[in-house]
Amino acid sequence: MAQAESDKTSVAAEISAVAESVEKRFQKGRRVLSFSEYLDLFASDPVRFARDSSRYLRDCFDHFGTVVVEQPWGKFTRWRLFDLPWDPSQSHHALIGQEQVQEEIYRSVSNFVREGRPNRLVLLHGPNGSAKSTIVACMMRGLEHYSTLDQGALYRFNWVFPSSKTLRGTLGFGQKEQSSQVATFAHLPDDPVDAKLLVEVRDHPLFLIPREERQKLLARLAKQNGEASVSDGFSDWIMRGELSHKSQTVFEALLSSYNGSYTEVLKHVQVERYFISQRYRVGAVTIGPQMSVDAAERQLTMDRSLASLPASLQAVTLYEAKGELVDAAGGVLEFSDLLKRPLDAFKYLQLSIETGEVSLTQQNVLLNCVMTGSANELHLDAFREHPEFASFRGRLELIRTPYLRSAAHEQRIYDTHVVPHIRRHVAPHATEMAAQFAVLTRMRKPNTDKYSRALSNALSGLTAVEKMDLYATSRAPERLEPDAQKILRAGVREVFEESDAYPIYEGRVGASPREMRGVLLDAAQSTAYRCLSPLAVLDEIEQLCMRKAEFGWLQQDTQAGGYHDVKLFRETLISRLLTAWEQELYASSGLVDDQQYDDLFERYVQHVSVWVKKERIRNRVTGEYEEPDEAMMREVERLLDVKGAAEEARKQMISAIAAWAIDHPGQKVEAASVFPQYLRRLRDAIFADKRSDVAKIARDIVVLVRDEAAGLDMGRAREARASLDRLASRFGYCDACGVDLASMLLRKRYSDLIVA
Repeated sequence: MAQAESDKTSVAAEISAVAESVEKRFQKGRRVLSFSEYLDLFASDPVRFARDSSRYLRDCFDHFGTVVVEQPWGKFTRWRLFDLPWDPSQSHHALIGQEQVQEEIYRSVSNFVREGRPNRLVLLHGPNGSAKSTIVACMMRGLEHYSTLDQGALYRFNWVFPSSKTLRGTLGFGQKEQSSQVATFAHLPDDPVDAKLLVEVRDHPLFLIPREERQKLLARLAKQNGEASVSDGFSDWIMRGELSHKSQTVFEALLSSYNGSYTEVLKHVQVERYFISQRYRVGAVTIGPQMSVDAAERQLTMDRSLASLPASLQAVTLYEAKGELVDAAGGVLEFSDLLKRPLDAFKYLQLSIETGEVSLTQQNVLLNCVMTGSANELHLDAFREHPEFASFRGRLELIRTPYLRSAAHEQRIYDTHVVPHIRRHVAPHATEMAAQFAVLTRMRKPNTDKYSRALSNALSGLTAVEKMDLYATSRAPERLEPDAQKILRAGVREVFEESDAYPIYEGRVGASPREMRGVLLDAAQSTAYRCLSPLAVLDEIEQLCMRKAEFGWLQQDTQAGGYHDVKLFRETLISRLLTAWEQELYASSGLVDDQQYDDLFERYVQHVSVWVKKERIRNRVTGEYEEPDEAMMREVERLLDVKGAAEEARKQMISAIAAWAIDHPGQKVEAASVFPQYLRRLRDAIFADKRSDVAKIARDIVVLVRDEAAGLDMGRAREARASLDRLASRFGYCDACGVDLASMLLRKRYSDLIVA
């Protein structure tokens, strides 16, 4: 009993602390102000408090900052807003890749700021599942958070009418002498307030200042802030905007009742801070294609709540605007799948975007929102053929949003958005298989006629798999000569942008992330494997490829180089998976320390460098200077399978190091960075000598896990267990997927070896 009472006391104290914290935040946030208090606040930073939706959105972008990301196809600016850095728990909603789209959106919004208002609709177009909705959702989340900060404070105003019992007089509020003793009704508690009229369109408080006087005030403030002109600091919306129908009616009625006393009218103004919210449709609204009415109005005269208004206002007809265009005021409005609507359902946007107003029966409502939309390419192609497209084109900002073409980025999508929903262990390479397959289906064969002779020669014969690797890691095919590899790496951006002018551009056609999500979720339910296995993923991909009638990307004709050849893609992926498994098992076998490869190759490069210069090298142990180790160099060259004269190969290697140093000024020259292909060859050559030993370990792993070590002596069981543990610690395998690896390698790669 005593414990229960203690718990109640503890909870009560906690609630009391919460209440105190909420009250402090409310007061600190300056949530409710009188008009004069708001003017003081406005004067402290007039540009910030006079922002229209486009400037507010741009400032939101700028607030979260940028980072420069370097891709194989160039350097790009990434806006951190799309990483949702303010809330790590929401990281699974972040945008992956699409830096070029981000740059285009920021450019468009910045142009709106320069032009004084958002005078075009930003239409993101691309294939289904290319992150168009994710991009807009990140922007809305960014606005939500920004509006909670001091830098992003937003204000609107309401009309407050005190109770006639509190103040009696000619207006139903009180005698003029009584009313004059009250500075403002903004801070009255609820009891003495009879009615409160909300301004649903979120008129800016400055609209209460007549336009001519307001423009003079803003011009003076712009001059004080060092702006070259008033238009540099303030938008058309704040300079020329006017009160909505309801507010203007109330303003005129009060002004008449107070015999023109502007000061008395402003006492009824309560300025209130508001926050952007997707959930409550405040400044962040998405309209689905099934909706057609975006703005409307209703008469308020018969509303029961208006019975408490003063007599001077009960005699007038008030209209309240409503709808998505009104809800989005001050922020972002998204027309999801805009072109799925009948044309007549959004034809009004032509005039609305041009004038900045939407026409209703009794009023024109000022639009203060950045309009965005999404459309897939098929609908956009059809719209281009429509006679009305030409008149719409000047009012649209078209931003292409293709599928990702980097397998590394694509894998991050699945790791971030799909893996958290899978309730079993996810084996290494499972999402990698899905990502590489998806990207391979998006590759287009290069048109070598579009390039210089040198780049054209390097591109000749480039396969779909090689192109995928080029985009993901800037890795050129090892079959090419070093000069050709360098030319190809230097031309990646040119290749990446080749199809930008094509109607069927690269990244328009292919397996979508949504389809691959289904593949991964289905693979996770496979009864053949205890984990989400890459083998299960490949099985599901095979099933997906049988549904040829459902997907356009399965209906394309195959081309030389393996383009659009989904059967070849699957064969390539299983081969790559087996190769990766071999390397991981070898690295986990304990037969050779990985660092030995790096050390051996680094030593080889040092000796070659000294040999070319005809110098001597210092022995780290004795401190004496000695001749380069010819035997070691020749052994490494044998492992590397160097063709031709070794002397010429050594000179070419040093030239390559010099060229790399020129291309990477200030960076330390590391042999593994300059010659990754040589390091791979060295590892493969050493591994080839130990395949039978690795095969034995693979067999022992299978026996240890599936047969409970039957027939294994303690030493072999211990080595198998150690290999499994290294697979877990280094690569993320569990025993189940580790034994899948070993079993498949025994069948596919080691069946020719006799395991004693």
